[in-house]
Amino acid sequence: MTDPVQLLIDAGAIPSSPFDPSSRYHGLPLALLPPRPDAPVASGLAYVTRRFMPARSSIAIAAEHLVRAGERPDTLAALHLADPLLYWRIADANAVIDPFGLTDTVGARVVIPLPPGMSGG
Repeated sequence: MTDPVQLLIDAGAIPSSPFDPSSRYHGLPLALLPPRPDAPVASGLAYVTRRFMPARSSIAIAAEHLVRAGERPDTLAALHLADPLLYWRIADANAVIDPFGLTDTVGARVVIPLPPGMSGG
């Protein structure tokens, strides 16, 4: 049997990824957790497969920022990358899992990666 939703995805009528192109999860494959045998409805649970952080050496750095009081990861991304949703790129560049750890300490040095689409050299 052919899945009508997959046909629509293949035709480009609906996006193949449920995530915005600027999301850290965009392009990651989705997987289906099979239902429990005793589940009343035979449907699985969709989830995003594991995302690995890139190696710090592979991230081109544009600048360094000293954290000031009241700053948050999204405000740093808005200031330096022109998009608050790209805070995760700053977290990756600093090898932190919790983005809020970037701005918890006033005076901390945070490296800022090049904006998307720019190459370092």
